[in-house]
Amino acid sequence: MTLLTFLFKHSWKLIVLSTLAGAVSGLCNVGLIAMINKSLSSPQSAGNLVWLFAGTALAVVILRALTSVLWTYLAQNAIFDLRLQLSSQILKAPLKDMEEIGIHRLMATLGGDAAAITGGLMSIPAICMQLALLIGSVAYLAWLSWTIFFGVLVFIVLGTISYQAAIKQGVKVFARVRELGDDLYSHFRALTEGAKELKMHQRRRNEFITGALQPTLSDLQRTQIRGNNIYMLAGSWGQLLFFTLMGLLIFGLPQIRTISSETLIGYAFTVLFIIGPLESLMSTIPSLNNASVILDRVEQLGLTLSTGRVEELQSESIEVSSDWTQLSLVEVTHTYNREGESSKFTLGPLNLNIYPGETIFVIGGNGSGKTTLAKVLIGLYAPESGEIRLNGQAINETNREYYRQYFSVVHANFYLFKELFGLEKTNLDEEAGAYLGRLQLDHKVKITNGKLSTIDLSQGQRKRLALLTAYLEDRPIYLFDEWAAEQDPYFKELFYLELLPELKARGKTLVVITHDDRYFHLADRIIKLDEGRLFTNQKFDSDVSEIAPAIRI
Repeated sequence: MTLLTFLFKHSWKLIVLSTLAGAVSGLCNVGLIAMINKSLSSPQSAGNLVWLFAGTALAVVILRALTSVLWTYLAQNAIFDLRLQLSSQILKAPLKDMEEIGIHRLMATLGGDAAAITGGLMSIPAICMQLALLIGSVAYLAWLSWTIFFGVLVFIVLGTISYQAAIKQGVKVFARVRELGDDLYSHFRALTEGAKELKMHQRRRNEFITGALQPTLSDLQRTQIRGNNIYMLAGSWGQLLFFTLMGLLIFGLPQIRTISSETLIGYAFTVLFIIGPLESLMSTIPSLNNASVILDRVEQLGLTLSTGRVEELQSESIEVSSDWTQLSLVEVTHTYNREGESSKFTLGPLNLNIYPGETIFVIGGNGSGKTTLAKVLIGLYAPESGEIRLNGQAINETNREYYRQYFSVVHANFYLFKELFGLEKTNLDEEAGAYLGRLQLDHKVKITNGKLSTIDLSQGQRKRLALLTAYLEDRPIYLFDEWAAEQDPYFKELFYLELLPELKARGKTLVVITHDDRYFHLADRIIKLDEGRLFTNQKFDSDVSEIAPAIRI
């Protein structure tokens, strides 16, 4: 998709208006050239052209400003729509598809790509004015002398063809630059998020720098230099062609035929005048081509996000009933690649019934599928076979958004928003403040108008804030994925012996993924995952080793 096609989708009227303003501005510039040429060749006529010159110059300034204002408005609106559309597509895409695409690519697209496209769009007003000036200048040259014009035209066409051949190579190179940009963004993410691990392990740090970051930077450096050199050489070739043309006009043409001084001055002056706009035009082509390459990749990402299964997201507020009777997983399976393994791992088939007010602990070894089970249960992953039923009704693409609203979740790899989005604002600060005190965070965090004063805390403290958010959501089913893993003994006891019982007393259903065997007696049921298979024991209160493949459900 070209940049103009992209813009036409947003407002063809503004494009036409701004293009006309730029074209008229360019033609007025040509008028200025003609008046200057006339005054130089016929000094006696200069007095008659003063006011016309002043008016034309004023028109150039006004039209140029108008063109810039219109294109800025158009470009920023287009980027706004692009980012909003991509954000919507990301949210509508299944979580599994997002994970396969890669967070680094999504972030690079929403951030750097959009900025590069904006830069390309902002160069279009200057291109419009310069093209209009060039077209008008060529027309003026034709008016001065048709015979000389045809010779100049042939020279320009041949030069343009050779210039474009070089530019095409530059476009291919910058397509590779964009691919390397994705890799580099991934490495930068690893650098910032894994800084502690890199500082603590000298060999890991060295191998990361020399084996990943440095090669990518080096490859990107070489590719960018190559691309810039191609554009630079193409620009130099263009300059050489026009200086050659200037030399032929001034020194060669008078030797071949007799030509009037007015025509010769007009040609020399006009060609000299348009060298500046031509250089400017050639300097904007790299950013324009780069923006086009990036826009194609953004479009491909959008197609990738939209061609898979798209989830229906509702903009209106969804209210769920706490009066539910049964949640069932019926022959549910989900297949995925476990870390470090090339073969597929299948979770399931899973058969499980969950009832209101239950406290269920989910246990199992690392890689047994606990977190994947959680994502399937809460509707983030769609079953590949089998189905989830709520009160006997199957959950599918049409009602999965509604189904998710039954769950308050604290994920193992949670994200903490600084603002308490989506919660009722009435007495929110007071209620949240009470929980902050109970979680011993009130001395570090304050809440004003639903906004946390800081989230720059330890992982354990941040997880307590995530728990606070889940509490305030007040939904029928709570799922905690290893919430107590980063907590000290005091907060472990607070979580298991006070907070969970209080939620249960309020009629909430609790699903807790945990390794804390000393609290297993608090569960109504314990579910064990072993190599993707699910087992359960009713009211287990002995050692974890006794949970064998006992009762398959």
